[in-house]
Amino acid sequence: MNIYISVDMEGIAGAVVGDHMGGSGDYQRFRHIMTAEANAAVEGALAAGATGVVVNDGHGPMTNILIEELHAEAELISGINKPMLQLEGIDQGFDGVFFVGYHQREGGGDGVMNHTILGRVVYGIRVNGHPVDEAALNAGAAGACGVPVALVTGDDHVCKDAEVRFPGVVTAPVKRAIDRYATRSLTPVKAQSLIREAAERAVQKLQEGSLKPYTVDTPVEIELDFKVTAAAHMATLLPGVERRGSRGVTIRSDDYLTAYRTLIATILYGFHASEGKL
Repeated sequence: MNIYISVDMEGIAGAVVGDHMGGSGDYQRFRHIMTAEANAAVEGALAAGATGVVVNDGHGPMTNILIEELHAEAELISGINKPMLQLEGIDQGFDGVFFVGYHQREGGGDGVMNHTILGRVVYGIRVNGHPVDEAALNAGAAGACGVPVALVTGDDHVCKDAEVRFPGVVTAPVKRAIDRYATRSLTPVKAQSLIREAAERAVQKLQEGSLKPYTVDTPVEIELDFKVTAAAHMATLLPGVERRGSRGVTIRSDDYLTAYRTLIATILYGFHASEGKL
């Protein structure tokens, strides 16, 4: 059994402000914690019988995980130029996917550091009219490849959202959100123990066949609301992207993976446009 682990950073134990995510001395501390939570998920998967584990660094520049500290049995995908970003390589024969260190969408509640993909330019995303977070977007892509979501870790908000959206999914809430920039967190040791146990249960559920891929109805329509008009204006240069209002665009496709890839391209293009750096 092969397990794919997509690791973000905002949902790890103790992380609560932007300085923890990059650009400060604190960032180096949280790189160790991020790597340790990935290791806990790897250890739990292997303990339950997984034979292969691939870890994908899915935060910011996607070069956060310390490979010298990563579990010896795991392989690491890192770097920014990945067409599928947080799910690069998901179509290469995996039996289940774990979302570790994930977070709530902006506008969905008071989840810690809530945002969607690129918080500097994206306000919100809707798929077939329903607001979605990164877990839902990525689950749709994994589901299109026949891979079910087995585990979600992060704060209590993202875990509750996952339990509603993915029936039977195992969750590991490592902290409780107080506000976007405040939390009550387990210690890293406790959080890693919780993740390890949850990962083991998740693989057991996959072995039992009780988890099904999350699929999105097609044809699919994805609506993207930017925070600035320049992003929406320039994003329409991309094929299949239509302007909707002053800050919004719409993507339509008969295939979810095509729409997902177009969404990623639109966000990246919109980001550079919003910075005036095309």
